Amino acid sequence: MIVKYGGNAMKSAGLRRAVAGEIAALRAGVPVVVVHGGGPVIERELAARGIASEFRGGLRVTSPDAMNVVEMALAQLNKQLSQDVGAAVGLLGRDSRLLVAGVLDPALGRVGRVTEVNADLLRTLLGAGITPVVGCVAVGPDGEALNVNADTAAAAVAGALGEGIVFLTDVDGVYRAYPDPDSLAPHLTRAEAEAGIRGGWIAGGMIPKVRAALDALDAGAPFAVIASGMRAGVLAAAARGEAGTRLTP
Repeated sequence: MIVKYGGNAMKSAGLRRAVAGEIAALRAGVPVVVVHGGGPVIERELAARGIASEFRGGLRVTSPDAMNVVEMALAQLNKQLSQDVGAAVGLLGRDSRLLVAGVLDPALGRVGRVTEVNADLLRTLLGAGITPVVGCVAVGPDGEALNVNADTAAAAVAGALGEGIVFLTDVDGVYRAYPDPDSLAPHLTRAEAEAGIRGGWIAGGMIPKVRAALDALDAGAPFAVIASGMRAGVLAAAARGEAGTRLTP
């Protein structure tokens, strides 16, 4: 199973370690690959160096100077998460060309979209009982680092391995009438999700999450779950289909 982890759940060291503990517990029953971003950490490090943040279409415009900071911040976070999970190894896309990407849009600078995943490396580590923890820096056509969106990178990893994926976020799932808790959708097919986007009840920041889930299905993942990473115990329940919103083809 792939676990995409990041965002607000990383702001608290205590919550980060709690989620890491849940990941460690989950892998007792199923091999796990963790894919992570690190927006809050990146923001902090850029601000400390006086580098302004700019986003276009939800993607960070990444100059060469910003890319250096992004890679440094994600590498440090990657090792912290690996230590928290235990029996894990932290990797970025440069490692054995784990994530290869093309330039998404020259106007965004060093931003890429994953085109290849070294699935054999991940399978080798899983076969040895080691949990891969993958930070979202890829290697580009010029051999240098590219900043890649963590959701879409996780979707690519799920597709390459043919495994289900859980996207941990800061809401409990997809709502038909947000924020009415009774409107949480426990299951959506692709057709229902597309209709929700057209109908406007899937909107705002949930659209890219749902799109990433659909990308994972397109790439070969059997299912994708969008669930909260802000509360204890959710990950195991999501893996069992008892929490969050499960999307299927």
